[in-house]
Amino acid sequence: METLLPIIVQVITGIIGGQAVGAAVKQAAMSQLPKILSGAIGGVGGAAILGSLLGGGAIDPAAATAAAGGIGDALNLNNIVGGAGGGAILTAIVGAVMNAMKK
Repeated sequence: METLLPIIVQVITGIIGGQAVGAAVKQAAMSQLPKILSGAIGGVGGAAILGSLLGGGAIDPAAATAAAGGIGDALNLNNIVGGAGGGAILTAIVGAVMNAMKK
């Protein structure tokens, strides 16, 4: 569970970022399923990229267990900002591609 919780946080923040971009950018106008999928995938990818850039890509299970039930390690800056940013970016890209395919 200690290694699954950060991924859940990344997926949820990625979906939130994707939904925000979908609502703000009209060229990313698409149905809910592509927004949710691209947000979730972008959230995990964005958090992994940000984590590797900041040097915190690997999760130490012993440190996660030592935290308050693992929740303290899961709610860090890499997971939240990387997840939301990655979800937003990938959703915008998918929306632009889908919009270009319609024309």
